Parts: sequence; structure tokens; C-alpha cells
Amino acid sequence: MTWILAPELLLDGLEARAGWGIAIDHGTIVALGPVAALQAAHPGATTTAAPGMLAVPGTINAHSHSFQSLLRGLGDDQPFNAWRHVLYHFMPRLDEEGVYTAALFAFAEMLRGGITTVCDFFYLHHGGNAHDLAVAQAARDLGIRLVLGRTMMDWHVAPAAFRETVEQAVTNGRALAAALQGDPLVTVIPAPHSPHGASGEMIQAGARLAAEWQTPWHIHVAEAPYEGAETRRRYGCGPLAWIAQLGALDERIRIVHGVWLEDEEIAALGRAGGGLIHCPGSNLFLGDGIAPVPKYLQAGVTVTLGCDSGSANNRLCLFDEMRLAATLQKGLAGNGAALTATDVFMMGTANGEHVTGLPVGKLAPGYRADIVLLRLRDLSLQPPHDLVRNLVYALNHRAIASVYVNGELVVRDGLLVRVPEEQIVARVRALTEAWAHEAAQILS
Repeated sequence: MTWILAPELLLDGLEARAGWGIAIDHGTIVALGPVAALQAAHPGATTTAAPGMLAVPGTINAHSHSFQSLLRGLGDDQPFNAWRHVLYHFMPRLDEEGVYTAALFAFAEMLRGGITTVCDFFYLHHGGNAHDLAVAQAARDLGIRLVLGRTMMDWHVAPAAFRETVEQAVTNGRALAAALQGDPLVTVIPAPHSPHGASGEMIQAGARLAAEWQTPWHIHVAEAPYEGAETRRRYGCGPLAWIAQLGALDERIRIVHGVWLEDEEIAALGRAGGGLIHCPGSNLFLGDGIAPVPKYLQAGVTVTLGCDSGSANNRLCLFDEMRLAATLQKGLAGNGAALTATDVFMMGTANGEHVTGLPVGKLAPGYRADIVLLRLRDLSLQPPHDLVRNLVYALNHRAIASVYVNGELVVRDGLLVRVPEEQIVARVRALTEAWAHEAAQILS
């Protein structure tokens, strides 16, 4: 049944349109235009008025580890190896219920911050798919769109709960994709962990699965300098150059981080048609550095933005990442025009189609009806000289009023619709009540 959402303003691309509405049918946008024209074209449609609201596309969090949100505050302000020690200590103990709680927690925070699609890079498999399915259930229960990056890892250093053989990873990946086929909110993509966390055979298998499923595939690359040093020692080249030697540098690859690549590796990624998932907050929080985003753009690489996890960044809002991405590059370049509000707004919205393989990130016919309503008269959107710049540089979270995913209202007046927030808080506290003391002991 078609219905019409009628905000005071909406963003049509980068243009603010007054008096326009969005016609939605079965979770998909079918038309934009003046509300009266939409009503005439769809005489049986109901109209939901949203006075005082600005409708913008839902943002896409292109990289996340939902289960790590439970560790927020435990490994902060530590060197990377100490932070990872906390991760490896606590996460393998999570059962399906614990993983569900963590995902519910992370996804709820994302929805309230205007994220409507999340790519969750998930590797706590315990040899099967039950934990992955728990993450999918949390997404369904809240109503967020989930691209589940089923991680493929065979690194001997990682906990056993993270590891699989190549054969197991492929078999389990296919089984998960089959189990979730046709789900309106959840899709599966392959995600070999990284050049240090996945063997060459595992990376090749992930790329083959993506071709088989006709999806992108994600992989951490060059987050910190040690990975490049290791691949150069073992293979005589950088991490992305090694992936190219494996025959896996293709148009489906989406690398996460990409902080420490050589210029020629960046150029090769652009020639292949691949993408960069830029995680500025996480890269700063963990002391990993700053990705040279202008170089990627000059090479023709499509760039998207990720929050990473609630313990490797601690904030799960794409609007925050937009501001940080732009201001970092301005500071590095000594040039206020180095990366613009328009650039990063597109990274957080329209470029989501490239990273997910889904029609998301735009208010346009044929795209999913994933929409955020903002309070036009919030102080952070004043004066309204340029709304896109205000969204990127000034927006306060209190301006986020309502969120629709697949045409369904999942946040109303800043509150979750489907799962009470106090219930999520109670679950998280009950699960983690003894963790702070335990973390202090292992870090001492």
C-alpha cells in the first residue's frame, strides 16, 4: 500500500525542496515531488505530515563490530596490543544471548544517531552460524538494515572462537547466505579479516564467494604500520599489492582503514574499481594514523565512512564521522577546502550503494525508504544558509527526531519504537557488571 511522507523540507540530492513529499510502497521510494502531485498520482495513499521536519537519507555505517560495544571503556587509552588483549580476553566467552545483547545495544545507538544501514564485520562464529543469526535477529527486532560481513579468519594468533579453516568458512558462509536469503533487512557478504588475519587462500576464497553471490567483499587493510612491514618481509610488497598478486584485487573489494598504503597501491585500488571504508574516529582513537583520503579520491576510489566499534571509537554516529573526516583533512593539508561538507555527506549517504551493493543512501525512486527526519528549527541547524554544511559541521544529536527503515518507523521523537531502551540497558549491565574489575586485573 502506497503512503506519502510529507516533511516541511527534504533533500533531493543536495537540493532542499519545500512542499515536497516521498511516496513509499512496500519499503521502497516510488516517487518524489510536490505533495499535491503525489496525492493526485496515488489517490488511495495516506499522507503522514511531518511539519517542522527536514527529511534526509539515512546514513550508512560501512564498518562496525557490534559485539565490541560491550567493551566500551575497558581498553581505552591503552596501546593497541593492550586494547586487543582485552578484546581477546572477553569476547570468546560470549554465547548467542550475549552476542544478541551486544548487537541490540550497538544497533540501538546507531538508529538513534540516524544510521539506517550498518555493515557489521562479524567474526565470533564458534565454528558455526548461530552467533551470526543472533546478530541478524537483533537487527530485525530493532528494525535496522544489516549487511552482515561474515568474517573469514585463520590466523593462529586469534582465539579459537574466531578461527575457521578455508573449507569451513566457505561452507558456513554459504549456509548463512542461504538461511538469510530473501530477508528484507539482512544480507550477507564475505569478509576475509585482513592480510595478517587471513591466509592467501582465505582471501581468495572470500573474493570468489563475492563473485558467486554478486556482492562486495570487505577486508581490513593497512590499519597500522605493522601489517605492511610484515607483508613486505614475507612477500616483498605491501598488503594491497599482495592481494593483487593473489588475483583478488577486483571491482568488488572494499578495504577498511587503508591508512598505510603506498601511492601505487592506492592507484591500483582506483583502477580496479574498489572502495575505501574510512574510519577516522577509530584510527585516531587507537593511534593508528590518518588515511590520506584526498589521494584515494584523486585515484578514483569510492570512499565511504565507518564508525568501527563501540570500543575502538566509542561513538556510533555517522554525522560525527562526517565532521571528523572533513576537519582532519583540512588540518593536515592546511587548507579549508581539502575535503568539503558535500564530499563527506556523499561518503556517509549516497556512496553507501557502492559499499553494500544495495539501493540505499539516497532519497530517489527505486531506493529503500530509509529516511531520517531532523528538527529544522533545532539550534544546530541555524541559520539555514546551507543545510548540508550544517548537517556535517554543526548537527547536534538532539535534532534527530524520527527514523524510518524500509518505510517503517523505528525511532519516534528520539526514542526507539520496537525495543525499550531501558530493557537494552538492563541487559548490557547484567552481562558486563563484573568486567571492569576483571579488565583492571588483566591490564595491571
